[in-house]
Amino acid sequence: MAVLDNIGYRALTEESACEYVKSLKLFLPDEKMTVEEIGDGNLNYVYRITSNHKSVIIKQALPYAKVVGESWPLTLKRAKLEAEVLKKHGEFVPHLLPAVLASDEELALTVMEDLSHLTIVRDGLIQGDHYPNLSAHIGEYLAKTLFSTSDFALHPFEKKKLVAKFSNPELCKITEDLVFTDPFFDVETNDFEAELAEVVQQLWTNDKLKLEVAKIKYAFLTEAESLLHGDLHTGSIFASKSETKVIDPEFGFYGPIGFDVGQYIAHLIFQVLVRNENDRIVILQQIEEVWDVFSQYFSEAWQNSVVNPFTKVPGALESFLAKVFKDAIGVVGCELIRRTIGLSHVKDLDGIEDSSIRLYVKKATIQLGSSLIINRKNIVTISQLLKELEAYTS
Repeated sequence: MAVLDNIGYRALTEESACEYVKSLKLFLPDEKMTVEEIGDGNLNYVYRITSNHKSVIIKQALPYAKVVGESWPLTLKRAKLEAEVLKKHGEFVPHLLPAVLASDEELALTVMEDLSHLTIVRDGLIQGDHYPNLSAHIGEYLAKTLFSTSDFALHPFEKKKLVAKFSNPELCKITEDLVFTDPFFDVETNDFEAELAEVVQQLWTNDKLKLEVAKIKYAFLTEAESLLHGDLHTGSIFASKSETKVIDPEFGFYGPIGFDVGQYIAHLIFQVLVRNENDRIVILQQIEEVWDVFSQYFSEAWQNSVVNPFTKVPGALESFLAKVFKDAIGVVGCELIRRTIGLSHVKDLDGIEDSSIRLYVKKATIQLGSSLIINRKNIVTISQLLKELEAYTS
């Protein structure tokens, strides 16, 4: 259970949200404003406040998970942490994050740039839209934020201060349970169609698979490599044909680099599994591009590092990138499974109207996830990953 930290907290209404931004002098005193609650996530209220001249977003944390209710309390401190992650990551890629205009720890809210001119990537992809710069931008975001907050870029004292500052035990526990534990056991929070019961039972009795998941979870628990976004899926990214903005890093903490990389790739794979052949090619190219761009930027930063002498050892870069890739493949497998049979699903799969097709795709998703987890040591290049996907899309 989360520690109660809501003394002085009050949930904003549409009226009080307007008053709050007025108090910040973000709008003129007599300026006419409109407000609407636009949040569709599991943990927060999101208000959009507009006038004839400007608009802003207020994101306020709830003291519980909306997806479950008040029986699942959550710390409000996550709002401050989210704002701090946005600011820290913004030091390295300001063009890929919303500007933070204000934050209030007591009210557990952040006021930020309005991105309503962009589309949530998951929604756009489901509608068949393409974002030609998406994976290049995300590859850059991943490489620059993850390298720049790692031991390869920071003095050990500075790195360890950041690890302490971005400790996020309550939200990490959600990931530990919902991504790496519950889907692999018969627990009440799991949610899947009765027709999937046989394949799910096979999953739960597969000790070889569960042993590998245990290893992946242990890395998540213990490897404080870089400041992660912590929840980098296609619902946490706004984009257009030319612009990309990463949002919602409230799950941010110091963890293994491969986690962020794997989460993003996993949510592109959902689209690979549901798209027609022509559209599928575009998504596969996006998967390939994000790893290639990430590797390129990360390698450039590595070569320029003057903090860690081991960056100059021949083979060290290749060894570390291989480790990140293996970690990412394991996370991909876990994310595919948990979004199919766990508590929190994705519209990519659940939105398939034909039940026979939906069940077929979900079975394929579970089987693919299991295969990636077990065989991740043998999948060492992005082209091998794409080859692995072919067996599940024919």
